[in-house]
Amino acid sequence: MLHQKQAISFILNQEQLMSKLLIPAQRRERIQEYLSIHQIVRTADLCELLETSEATVRRDLEWLEGKGFLERAHGGAILNQRMILEQVYQQRAQHHPEEKKRIGELAASLIDEGDIVFINSGTTVTQVLQHIRRDPSITVITNNISAVMDLGDPGFHYFMTGGEFQSRSNSLAGRFALENLGVVYANKTILGVDGISLKYGCTVPSNAESEVVRKMIERTKGPVIVVADHSKWGVVSNFQIANIDEIDKLISDERLDSSAVESLAAHNVECLLAASTPVPA
Repeated sequence: MLHQKQAISFILNQEQLMSKLLIPAQRRERIQEYLSIHQIVRTADLCELLETSEATVRRDLEWLEGKGFLERAHGGAILNQRMILEQVYQQRAQHHPEEKKRIGELAASLIDEGDIVFINSGTTVTQVLQHIRRDPSITVITNNISAVMDLGDPGFHYFMTGGEFQSRSNSLAGRFALENLGVVYANKTILGVDGISLKYGCTVPSNAESEVVRKMIERTKGPVIVVADHSKWGVVSNFQIANIDEIDKLISDERLDSSAVESLAAHNVECLLAASTPVPA
């Protein structure tokens, strides 16, 4: 009688255990649902959520990455987010304005006496231009029309690249811009991007802008610095301007996930995070 009860108890325990186990399709569906909401997830959290091993979770993440749904990162994964259409400048300026301002202040503080700096177009790099200190030994070369229109007399030298006007980004690009950049060397480049990803690198929606930025990187003898708020992490736009290994620093805000910082550090990219509130003088 005792053996019979033990056998029944064993069978019930096995049935309860089996009821908790999810087949691969179910696990992967739950991972997709989680990422659709949160955009980023840690492997340890998935193990707890799915009640399964780390090895199983890693296999599921690898499978989903192969399907293009996500990109594996250090200790987890991020949702693959595609940006196909280029938003007009005014629309982009409304996204995370306070974070962009703080990022711009921090990036501008990295510009030293005597620097020659390339800066491209975009709303975040506009904030960089607006916060460069007054120093006549600093020279900026940019294709960013929006920023220059608001600068007035900034107290430093700046030059436009020339080129064809790009209405959606308020920038200059094309043959004239590329030819003019081809006769200058800078010792720093500060770049705004629409997406940054370990697998796909730094991307922008416009081919014309990508050509200008790649020329800037080519003509830079020093560090390549990318400025991007936390929302750009994991986003992939249309045209790659650089692999992750081609950039030296990322300046973002404090909402950038710590796993992104760890992943970038593994690629020798230093992350600087702008404080959410100004630091008292």
